[in-house]
Amino acid sequence: VLDLMLPGLDGLEVCRRIQRDRHVPVLMLTARSSETDLEVGLAVGADDYMSKPFSPRELVARVRALLRRAERAPASEDEPLRLGSLSIDAATRRVRAAGQDVHLTPTEFALLHKLALTPHVVFGRRRLLEEVWGYRVGAGERTVDSHVRALRRKLGADVIRTVHGIGYALDTTTL
Repeated sequence: VLDLMLPGLDGLEVCRRIQRDRHVPVLMLTARSSETDLEVGLAVGADDYMSKPFSPRELVARVRALLRRAERAPASEDEPLRLGSLSIDAATRRVRAAGQDVHLTPTEFALLHKLALTPHVVFGRRRLLEEVWGYRVGAGERTVDSHVRALRRKLGADVIRTVHGIGYALDTTTL
């Protein structure tokens, strides 16, 4: 549980740093309640977002839900990810959608796998460039867009959701 308005610290930057090396479930608490604030909080890596004032019972219920999702995550990359009708096997680099093999380029696979590890979490283009391509700031961010288009052609237009001005997330509700 992370308070966005930390004294002397930027809660968004703290969340970015927490998520940099590995995924840790984060529930962000804040007095900010606009839709834009929510989108930014989720884009930097928060799994859930609550505005103050909030019910303590709701907070406990949301933390429990986050912990349940974290427990269901694969223990290792040896286990295939299964999200609805989509199966992603990192060990064999095999993807199946609706029971059919889907041929992906190595970069398409890496991008899909990154998004699938934390479905519904919005990843900005810069973060994807750094984590999937290994690029630093200044590289062409539109390369992400072209790979997302290719994944949509192969897996379905609704599989990857665009959050305008922020980035992309895997949408498991369509699988």
